[in-house]
Amino acid sequence: MNNQTIISIRELYKEYVMGTQKVNALQGLDFDICKNEYVSIMGPSGSGKSTLMNIIGCLDTLTSGTYNLNGHDVSRLTDNDLAEVRNREIGFVFQTFNLLPRSDCLANVELPLIYAGMRSAERKERALEVLDRVGLSDRITHKPNELSGGQRQRVAIARALVNNPSILLADEPTGNLDSKTGEEIMRLFEDLYDAGHTIIVVTHEQDVAQHSRRIIQLLDGRIETDTQVGEPVLSGIHTDVADAGLPLVDR
Repeated sequence: MNNQTIISIRELYKEYVMGTQKVNALQGLDFDICKNEYVSIMGPSGSGKSTLMNIIGCLDTLTSGTYNLNGHDVSRLTDNDLAEVRNREIGFVFQTFNLLPRSDCLANVELPLIYAGMRSAERKERALEVLDRVGLSDRITHKPNELSGGQRQRVAIARALVNNPSILLADEPTGNLDSKTGEEIMRLFEDLYDAGHTIIVVTHEQDVAQHSRRIIQLLDGRIETDTQVGEPVLSGIHTDVADAGLPLVDR
């Protein structure tokens, strides 16, 4: 693990108003995440983990406190600036994949690069590279309905990686997958972590969290525990990227 701080959060509060009631979703969170950490955020329903994920992902703003993301004071950014930082710094992986159903794998992975203004030839080269890294170089012309659930999640991971983000942020990444396929996806996250990526997984599943190296447990909007964990025990499955030789990222 690198000791370079990617995320620094201090005295983070988030309040919502629902009708006549004020909801204190997050209450004074303090923590750092360093480059090439693999962190799981856990907690029961209502603990604040989804709210925290949205703030980390620049999808929502904090009520008070500070959030520094790779040198950017996120708490002071405008909506337009937030969108720019989000596209450049964060790769999202969602439980429901969020792929464009009428576009093939290559077009789905290229999408963030279109928003980034990259030229067509460069977009295609970069998208092909990351699809190969997740073991889908033979599926680039397939549409989502022609892929298995695990393959669709790999496309989503490739799309998240294509901008070489500072953070890979995954929300229940195995939630729509069977146990064997879910284990394959977690092995892929292991490979990406070993290649130097910073990974944050939001999950309620203990077996998913155990693949990480650190677990932040939330309860009632506060950090209940923040624990380092050992190397995960993997099931010995083989994936398409087991020997892919993923290159180290340089962020």
